[in-house]
Amino acid sequence: MANEKNLIPAQKGEVRNPNGRPKKYVTLLKEQGYKLAEINDCILVMLSMDLDELKDVWQDPKATILEKTIANALRKSLEKGSLYSVETLISRALGKPKETADVNQTVSGEIKITLNLDNG
Repeated sequence: MANEKNLIPAQKGEVRNPNGRPKKYVTLLKEQGYKLAEINDCILVMLSMDLDELKDVWQDPKATILEKTIANALRKSLEKGSLYSVETLISRALGKPKETADVNQTVSGEIKITLNLDNG
């Protein structure tokens, strides 16, 4: 492959991503002292706001960092036409929905099982 020549293995002790994975909204907010219940309540309230209300929150100098962070995440999500931030915020506030899977299996032919019970 053409890109394989660009792959250079990391040397022992070398760190390729020193800052690690970016922290998610809730983790950052918890570090600032917010309780999970406060974060969840704020998320749910702000998800029900219209664009003008979100803009008012963002522009309010007395709005908390929590409110501004969530308002900004929702605004960016709308601008990009992406539901990622909305989905992330909903799953944080309400929990992920149960996932189910349907498994259909068709077996053709004969299955033979042989057990050797000789302790011999």
